[in-house]
Amino acid sequence: MAAEIDHLGIAVRTLEEALRFYEGILGMEVTGRETVEVEGVKVAMLPAGAGADAARIELLEATDENSTIAKFIEKRGPGLHHIALRVDDLSAAVDRLRSEGARLLNEPRPGAGGHIYVFVHPSATGGVLLELIQK
Repeated sequence: MAAEIDHLGIAVRTLEEALRFYEGILGMEVTGRETVEVEGVKVAMLPAGAGADAARIELLEATDENSTIAKFIEKRGPGLHHIALRVDDLSAAVDRLRSEGARLLNEPRPGAGGHIYVFVHPSATGGVLLELIQK
């Protein structure tokens, strides 16, 4: 299963506060903003490289107190939430993970940018929440 970094998901209290740093100080540029209702988050994407396939920083702000991001921040504070990898064949990757006993947190579904994704529980990845995205 070939994979490459798609983005690093960072949980933030507010997008505006985080963007003062990423845009204002680092000079990064937001290329997309959206709300993903199913996850209860507002998202801002910032490329961290050149080209259409550049890895990105994904800033995640909770839209309600029951969202995964709100619970993450309440428990751990703002910070790195997950690492996302692009894979050529998400279906095959999911089948392989299941056959190896890895715990998946959701069925493949559309997320930010319309990408199809699945989350892999940290117990299968050495303690890191991993998101796999169909390339």
